Amino acid sequence: MIALNLHPALTLTDEAFEQLCRSNPNLRLERTAQGELIAMAPAGSESGRQNLSLSAQLWYWNQQAKLGVTFDSSAGFTLPNGAIRSPDAAWIEKTRWERLSSEQRRKFAPICPDFVLELKSPSDELSTLQAKLQEYIDNGAQLGWLIDPELQQVHVYHPGQTVQVYSRPDTLPGDPVLPNFVMDFTLIWG
Repeated sequence: MIALNLHPALTLTDEAFEQLCRSNPNLRLERTAQGELIAMAPAGSESGRQNLSLSAQLWYWNQQAKLGVTFDSSAGFTLPNGAIRSPDAAWIEKTRWERLSSEQRRKFAPICPDFVLELKSPSDELSTLQAKLQEYIDNGAQLGWLIDPELQQVHVYHPGQTVQVYSRPDTLPGDPVLPNFVMDFTLIWG
């Protein structure tokens, strides 16, 4: 991950950021609330495999439950603080998503997901991801999971609560935010 500081006189508007992303589809870009541009390297093969397993479980649960909308790592969201973030997996409750206009949905939707998941890659700094998860919670997320495959830990974030860290859980429930959802981590730990 590389942070690019833009000249203070250069304003990266939502439209300019969207155009930058469209002009550079091979880059994974985010914008912080302070206007800092973040460029992330593509995920390594093992991280990609792990992320697909996690995203697929969330997608499958949602197909059965029909309670919301799921997103993969390519979706960006404009948070209330102005940051444009792209979690590795996300879920938004159906009625919240449906309140957005079709134009808002086509862009970086102005909404913070109810659930966000971040998978730590070997090149990621844990402290950076911890701050990102806290940013999601501060902007309205109701549940966040930060998964560290190297340490085999899951950091669980809830608004107004201390972060809980689970060591090598086989499964983890998403209740009450994700009713009856249970993530299987056995494929992640290997």
